[in-house]
Amino acid sequence: MEFNYLVIEGNIGAGKTTLARQIASEFNARLILEQFDQNPFLPKFYEDPDRYAFPVELAFLADRYQQLKNQIANRDLFQEKTVADYYFVKSLIFSKNTLKDDEYNLYRRLFEIIQQQLPIPDMYVYLHVEVDNLLRNIKKRGRSYENRISRNYLETIQKGYFDFIKQRNDLTIIVLDVNDLDFANNPDHYNRITHALFSGPFKPGMNMVIP
Repeated sequence: MEFNYLVIEGNIGAGKTTLARQIASEFNARLILEQFDQNPFLPKFYEDPDRYAFPVELAFLADRYQQLKNQIANRDLFQEKTVADYYFVKSLIFSKNTLKDDEYNLYRRLFEIIQQQLPIPDMYVYLHVEVDNLLRNIKKRGRSYENRISRNYLETIQKGYFDFIKQRNDLTIIVLDVNDLDFANNPDHYNRITHALFSGPFKPGMNMVIP
């Protein structure tokens, strides 16, 4: 399948940034990476979620909108394709699991107003990784502020993604089970993924799971 705008998504530690970098390099595509480390509330959120949930989610919402709006709107003549390691809906998935009901209702109103101004990707790829493997990956990369991420938190985020995938019929959604794939270090594994993604006759509204 040809694409102009491709999104690689997944839970924390799934490898979405790594795969997005690889695909962007192969296809000479513009790469959009989430600037999560620039959120000043993130380390505080992991230490005290109840206190910092709303500011951290608002900061992410503003940063993601500004980045996507600016970079996708400004087309590059030499890089017609775009690969991103997140989709704007990520804001809603995470906030639903971190905010109180009244905060989430306000947040969702803001989200729905802003979302209308952003394009829909040609293909949405979700990398499925079991929670045990996510925890292992998170520990391996050694970000100090992620040490407090719990199994329960990852499970609720995973459920949020699954609910999103089931509800959306306006996207071409591909779910890849990458639990046994080391696409970062094994070229054969990476080639299996790209073959699965770009050789299939995918159409808008199609939802497929590729083991």
